[in-house]
Amino acid sequence: MKVPKRLQPLVDDGMIDEVIAQLMSGKEAQVYVVRCGGSLRCAKVFKEARQRSFKQAVQYQEGRKMRNSRRARAMSKKTRYGQKEQEQAWLSAEVDALYRLAAAGVRVPEPFGFVDGVLLMELVADEEGYAAPRLDDVTLTPEQARDYHAQVMADVVRMLCAGLVHGDLSEFNVLVDRHGPVIIDLPQAVDAAGNNNAAMMLQRDVDNMRAYFGRFTPELLATDYGREIWALYEAGELHPESALTGVFERDTTSVDVADLMEVIDDVRAEEAERLAPAWDGA
Repeated sequence: MKVPKRLQPLVDDGMIDEVIAQLMSGKEAQVYVVRCGGSLRCAKVFKEARQRSFKQAVQYQEGRKMRNSRRARAMSKKTRYGQKEQEQAWLSAEVDALYRLAAAGVRVPEPFGFVDGVLLMELVADEEGYAAPRLDDVTLTPEQARDYHAQVMADVVRMLCAGLVHGDLSEFNVLVDRHGPVIIDLPQAVDAAGNNNAAMMLQRDVDNMRAYFGRFTPELLATDYGREIWALYEAGELHPESALTGVFERDTTSVDVADLMEVIDDVRAEEAERLAPAWDGA
């Protein structure tokens, strides 16, 4: 096929030898199958901000750390340069997440480089070598559903242990190769420790997976892996190989409101005393 304009520099530089076909076009990016030497890979071409429908919501960006203080200051402003830097940081987030999660043992496409808004990565393939289908495009037996659900939950745990929450996990951004699920699309991945929405997003991710796999094996609909995983994480007891049960016991202990109000009143009194002007008796 004709080489897309955004891929031409990578062809000129010898990073891509041939563009085979367009694999998909979404709200965030266009993905092409390319040949690099003797291997087939994916080239994910991110759309420019004005062409994308996905909003860079503040709730996703909270807690992301910037290594360069100058860039951080620029991003906090609404200048053209600041917006450009913010856009670059947003695009780099997926690359950083892929490298971090691959190192943590999470099943994600292997990244090979990021140049001028183009991410080169592994082509996730099925048993016949074709591009792997999305989870939403396959029909599962109850046994497969239980197995794949367990694999995804294990990867959610490994992601959290690596400090990340996917933030938009569903059957539409999980591929299925011959070994099982592969998690994709990570530009919105959030910092688990630094983002106030991380617990909510993890719960949503897990609930999405429960609802999907529950179509094939309804007993999963009674599980509560999201709260179990987050409770272990908060307690400092979550590990990459943590054994999960899918059961979460909620705290049903009644709160002593009178005792709580007394503590609040004591704190208010201490604060009022601290702020009151000193009286020297003169």
